[in-house]
Amino acid sequence: MTSRTTSSATSCIRSADGWSCHQHADGGVDCIAYDTRPIFGGKVVIQAKRYKNTVGVSAVRDLFGTLQNEGASKGILVTTSGYGKASFDFAQNKPIELIDGGNLLYLLEEHADIKARIEAPEDWRDPVPDSAESVS
Repeated sequence: MTSRTTSSATSCIRSADGWSCHQHADGGVDCIAYDTRPIFGGKVVIQAKRYKNTVGVSAVRDLFGTLQNEGASKGILVTTSGYGKASFDFAQNKPIELIDGGNLLYLLEEHADIKARIEAPEDWRDPVPDSAESVS
């Protein structure tokens, strides 16, 4: 999966329900979207992580901080890999949605008609993992 496809994934998520979106190049946010539905809608921050290994809880904490800083009603973290237990535990009861590689591929095919595979380049290096979580 290339960075172009990752960008398509972000586009797919934000357009799935007719959200309007503004690309965002700083502050750790890939996209700020606006869900226009009454009551359920609001500002949504979307962050994409192209990882080979497990995304650590620090990325989820960072998203939550950004969500609060931006005054958003929801945060979505998308990855080409998966999340550890600590990430799911932290996200529980918070307005955060974690989308792993399998769900990402499903969304791409279902909403953008893109059949993709996730293959990281052999020389790809993830950021240093959180010490409390192992990588596989």
